[in-house]
Amino acid sequence: MLIGTYRHSLDAKKRMRMPSKFKAAIGSDFIITKGTANNLFVFSRAEFDVLYNKLTNLPLFDEEAQKPIRKFLSSAFDAEEDPQGRVLLPKELVLHAGIVKNIVLIGVGNRVEIWAEEVWDKLDSESTADFSVLGKLGV
Repeated sequence: MLIGTYRHSLDAKKRMRMPSKFKAAIGSDFIITKGTANNLFVFSRAEFDVLYNKLTNLPLFDEEAQKPIRKFLSSAFDAEEDPQGRVLLPKELVLHAGIVKNIVLIGVGNRVEIWAEEVWDKLDSESTADFSVLGKLGV
């Protein structure tokens, strides 16, 4: 289970370290891709495989289904740790998330989300969680 919030900085080469609690849950073989907002999603290999199988079972000739599949899968990268345990964030993903230096990593159950610190802080300060929505979804 991935929960919690961690703040980190990227180094000059746009490398980051995965928090040890998250790394323990997702392992060292994980996928980073564009998220649904100005953020990044990080999936364990196993969790990404589940999602990948669902996506590849969608109709091949349904253009509306294929558009987001193309965007999602073409932006996915295998995370590669260097000997010091740092992971390079590809330029495309850094630009998508608007990351300059500081990042916030949050656990969201089956994935980690990476946010530019400024974006996360603004979102977090402007929004209040309406947990009653969860009740409407059957939780």
